[in-house]
Amino acid sequence: MLTKNHLFLGLKYLLISLFVGVIIRGFLLIPVPVTGNSMDQTLQQKDMVLIEKFSKIKRFDVIVFQQADGTIYIKRVIGLPGDQIRYEKDQLYINNKKIAEPFLTNNRSHDHQVSPYTTDFQLQELIGKEHLPKNEYFVLGDNRRISKDSRSFGTVASKDILGKARAVYFPLTHIKLIN
Repeated sequence: MLTKNHLFLGLKYLLISLFVGVIIRGFLLIPVPVTGNSMDQTLQQKDMVLIEKFSKIKRFDVIVFQQADGTIYIKRVIGLPGDQIRYEKDQLYINNKKIAEPFLTNNRSHDHQVSPYTTDFQLQELIGKEHLPKNEYFVLGDNRRISKDSRSFGTVASKDILGKARAVYFPLTHIKLIN
């Protein structure tokens, strides 16, 4: 038999659960839809991803950010503040060291065009500086041939980063952690 105490306790647990859910949804794990195909093979259009806002951005993290015009993008961090970046003969160089990009293996195997997969460039040509400024990141889409990224719109300021994409949760057939 239900008493007033049981109902009150159930209501209290329900309110606490709703409060915790709102906090997690609003501040820790935020759902974002994928639009476009610049991250193909890693993410697909209409995937729903969860982002988190509390961990430090590292090289090759997939981030979600908002441009001044309100457009939201999902791209991969290639360059960190202070880095010198260039591509030469389809090879990434950061601070004059060759850097492997294992996350592109699947993309390159699906690409039927002649090399290079990523066209040659130097940071100086794109942003007029040899090194990334403080609190600025260089991002590229994994689908390099069609991606609108730092090669076209420049660097991404840390203040514009909404969070790191951590997992695909919908559709159910696409569920995965994002590497």
